[in-house]
Amino acid sequence: MTRPAVLVTGGAKRLGAVAVRHFAAAGWHVAIHCHRSREEAEELASELPSAEVVSCNLADTQAAAHMIQDLAGRLADWRCLVNSAALFDPDTVTDLDPETNARAALVNAAVPALMAQTYFAHANSAAGRRVIQVTDQKLANLNPDFFSYTMSKAAADVAARMLAMHADGEDRVYCLAPGAILASHDQSEEEAERSHRMNLLHRRTGADEIADAMLFLAEGPLASGQTLFVDSGQHLLDQPRDVIYLERMDRAS
Repeated sequence: MTRPAVLVTGGAKRLGAVAVRHFAAAGWHVAIHCHRSREEAEELASELPSAEVVSCNLADTQAAAHMIQDLAGRLADWRCLVNSAALFDPDTVTDLDPETNARAALVNAAVPALMAQTYFAHANSAAGRRVIQVTDQKLANLNPDFFSYTMSKAAADVAARMLAMHADGEDRVYCLAPGAILASHDQSEEEAERSHRMNLLHRRTGADEIADAMLFLAEGPLASGQTLFVDSGQHLLDQPRDVIYLERMDRAS
C-alpha cells in the first residue's frame, strides 16, 4: 500500500464519519473504528477508495490495545491516530454520577492515552507519526454542565500535552478543540441551529471545518503539543451554561 494510513475512532457516524471522508478524499487509507455501528462503518468503507473497518469496545483496555497492535502490524505507513470517539452523558456539578464518571474517564481519557502510547510503541511511518486528541472548547470556556464529560476531556487534554513532551523526532501530539457542531444529547435540529450560533461570529461551525483541521494537523508543520480551536470563537466567551441550556433559557425568558 502506498497510501498513508489513519485510524479514526468513532469513525462510522457523525463527526467521525465526516473526518473519514475527508481523509479518504485526500488520498489516505482510512481505518474506521466502530463498536456497535458495524453496519454503518461497512457501508461507509464500501464508498471509499481505500478503507477498512476495525471494531472494539473502547471501555475494554485490552481490546483497544490489541486493535492498535494489530493495525501496526499491517500498516506500513501509519501516520495518524485520531481519537475522536467519546461519551457525552449528562451529570451535574452538584450531582456527580459515579458510573457516568467512571465510563467517561475510561473511554474519553484513559483509553485514548493508552492507544496513543501503544501507537507510538508499535506503529511505523517514515514521514513521522501524529496523534490528534479531540477535546472540547469548553475547557477554555467552562460551565458546570456535563460534569463528568468535562472532567474527562480535561484529563485527555493534559494527557495529550504530556505525551507531546515525550514525543521526539517527527512525531507530534495535538489537541483539537471543537465548538458546538452537531445536535447532541436531547437537542432537536432547530435547537441546535440556534444554540450553535452562540459564538463570537454568530455562525454555526461546520463539521467539515473540524475534518479540515484534522487533515491539517495530520499533514501540516504545526509544532507538537498545541491545541487548535475550531469553534468560531466560542472558547473566547464566558458562557455560564452549556449552549443547549442557554438556548432554552433564552427562549423561556
